[in-house]
Formats: sequence, C-alpha cells, structure tokens
Amino acid sequence: MHAFEIITVSIVGLFAGSVGGLLGIGGSIVMIPALTELLGPDQHLYQATAMIVNFFVVIPAVMLHRRAKAIKMGVVVRLVPLALLAVLCGVALSELPIFSGDNEPYLRGLFGLFLLSVCGYDIYRLFRRRKKSPLSTSPTPQCHIDGANRESDGIGSRNESQTTSWARIAAIAIPTGLIAGLLGVGGGVIAVPLQRRLLGLSIRQAIANSATVIIVTSALGATFKNFAYQANYGSVRQPLLLAATLIPLAIVGSTYGARLTHRLPQRTIKVAFFALLAIAATRLTYGAWLSL
Repeated sequence: MHAFEIITVSIVGLFAGSVGGLLGIGGSIVMIPALTELLGPDQHLYQATAMIVNFFVVIPAVMLHRRAKAIKMGVVVRLVPLALLAVLCGVALSELPIFSGDNEPYLRGLFGLFLLSVCGYDIYRLFRRRKKSPLSTSPTPQCHIDGANRESDGIGSRNESQTTSWARIAAIAIPTGLIAGLLGVGGGVIAVPLQRRLLGLSIRQAIANSATVIIVTSALGATFKNFAYQANYGSVRQPLLLAATLIPLAIVGSTYGARLTHRLPQRTIKVAFFALLAIAATRLTYGAWLSL
C-alpha cells in the first residue's frame, strides 16, 4: 500500500474501532464497506482481515464493560459453545463455489442485504413503537424495553433460569455465529437485538455480552478463515498486513467507544447504530449489483 492508503486505512481502523466498542459489534460493518470503497472489491480478503481486527477491537471494550459490571457471565458462558460451532459452519459456507472467484459479488451482495434487513427491522420497530406510544399511559413498558432502570439486574422480573434456557440461547448463538462466519462480522449486529428481545437485557448489557462472545468467536473464525484464504486465494500475508495497519487505531477507537456506551443516552446509541447500517448497506448492495 502507498502512504496515503496506509493513512486512510488507519483512519478506517479508528472509526471501526470506535463503532465496534460503542455498539459491541466488532467493527466489521464499517471496515468491510470502507475497505471496499478505498481499495476495491475483495470480499474474502476483507473478511479474513476483519475477523483478525475484531479480536483486538473487543478486548479493550470488554475490559471496560467488565469494570462497569455490565457483563452477564451466566449468559456469555452459554452463548459461546454454540456460537463457536456456528462460526465454523459459517466460514465453511463462505468458501462454497457460489461465493468464490467470479461469484465473489454474491457474497458482497449478501452482506449488503443482511445489513438492509437489519435496517428494515429497526424501521419497523421504530414506527410500531410510535404507533403504540399514544395509547400508553405508563412509562413502565418503555423502561422494560430499554432497560434504562434495570441496569443492575438485567433480566427484570423474569425468572433468570427460564430466560436463559438453552432454546433461547440457541436462538441467539446459532444465527450470531453463522452470520459472523459467513460474512466476517463480529455478530453483535444480531446478538445485541436478540438478547434484548429474548432475554430482556438492557442494551448496555447486551452490548457487553456480545463483545465478550466476540473475543472467542473472532479468534476461532479468524484462524479458520485465514487458513481457507491461504489455500484458495493467496498468501495469508495480505490479510495479516492489512490487519496490522488497522489494529493500532482500532484499539484506541474501541477504548473510547466502549466508554461512550456507558455515558451516552441509549437513544443516541440506537440512532448511531441505525444510521451506520443504512449507509453501509446501501453502498455495498449497490456496488455488488453493479459488479453482477
């Protein structure tokens, strides 16, 4: 890479780390679209790179979440085994012929469509909530949804053993791991809303749990994906060098972003999440469509 590319890629790392630390998502949804814009399309290279960077992005974030006592270890310990198996399956799926060689735009387009579906669900929930709000006379349901007044217990009035049943855990861990392995993302974009929906956790606790799970899943996913990249596309030196350029400022950004998670209003966090997904999804899907 030229000097200008090194500087711009480093800035991408800073921004991706900040978003990853803030939202507990690893930062891939920023890195992959941004690298595609800067360096040209190469989805497998960027996924192999992003999985390495995700590991380093979430470590400082998890340390801060742990200090804030936001991590629910009982949930994390159950999520990890199934998520690990699902990550391996996801990476294997990403290496199928339908996503290789000249068919690489299909994988890029799938990534964009995935982000669009998340945006669509967020819009649906936003309008649904606005429609219901005039009929509500009590603030209690909103507090339950956002977890704003339940940061200490996380699961509210539900029975904890019931809400962390293996059926609910599987419904979170399996799609999280599959998406992480198939598309090279941290998986938090799925894990955060599912934890809130199925376990009743606050957004801060869901983010903290997601970041903790990503430490393990990204380490295994990066190893598996980079071995596959070495075998099928080129030297593993390429993703390693690109990751080395991204990591230093990504760690700085992650540390800052994780602090903001516990300081910013929850509505601000949600709006930032939605806006980022909408932009990345539109650019990726459109670019893949042009390639095809």
